[in-house]
Amino acid sequence: MEKKITVPEIRQSKNKRKLTMLTAYDYPTALSVDRCGIDMILVGDSLAMVVLGHEDTLSVTMEEMLHHTRAVTRAAKRALVIGDMPFMSYQVSAEQAVRNAGRFLKEAGAKAVKLEGGTSVLPQIKAIVNAGIPVQGHLGLTPQSIAQLGGFKVQAKTAKTAQKLIEDAKALEDAGCFSLVLEAIPAEIARLITENVTIPTIGIGAGPYCDGQVLVFHDLVGLFDRFTPKFVKQYVNLNAEIEKALKHFKQEVEQSIFPGKEHSFTINEQELEIVKKQSSST
Repeated sequence: MEKKITVPEIRQSKNKRKLTMLTAYDYPTALSVDRCGIDMILVGDSLAMVVLGHEDTLSVTMEEMLHHTRAVTRAAKRALVIGDMPFMSYQVSAEQAVRNAGRFLKEAGAKAVKLEGGTSVLPQIKAIVNAGIPVQGHLGLTPQSIAQLGGFKVQAKTAKTAQKLIEDAKALEDAGCFSLVLEAIPAEIARLITENVTIPTIGIGAGPYCDGQVLVFHDLVGLFDRFTPKFVKQYVNLNAEIEKALKHFKQEVEQSIFPGKEHSFTINEQELEIVKKQSSST
């Protein structure tokens, strides 16, 4: 059995190798991601949009997140599974944050949690870390703050906001985060953050200078077609292939091509004759 990736191993990978992270929300997807050697699996609150059909990430609940995390952890034998703390599961208080973070580990089998925000959530991060729960930070475009940000927009485009982001990154490191997700920020700002913290940075729309990269699985394989962010590279378009297969199935059923003999079960001829006689006499 392949060795399980741990939080200390992720932290110690800084300046040694590039890290990979993908989202997964169910058992078969997590199985594929894990088998391909991806370092971290994020059970992201993006499942609200790509799996549950919501307009944004705000609607997903703790119970839904735990349900999907349990499915993922059953599959992941190597990757570090990180549970994404949903909107309003940690913002109210440090006590609430610790309780819900603990549920990801105790009830769902995750090995760490991720939460969004900078200095405003430092008390929650410190409390979670002090409770023995590893935390991954998330800065830049933070989808749970979409109403405040005014949409899915690139962040840190001015000197003032970029400097604030760098300060937030250092603060999250000091609070005990083992890694940072940097989303939708200029590549050079991501580079400055990466050079100014001792923990790995994981970029998504943050350019090539981060210590690792993450994408939403459904974006990468072409299963989410509502929109495609600029930073996404679609490696395959499964939506097109799936629709082609479904149309082929419909056609073959309507033309009595499927199922064929190779897809059907048979009964012994003598037994069949007995059944025919019995059915005709009733």
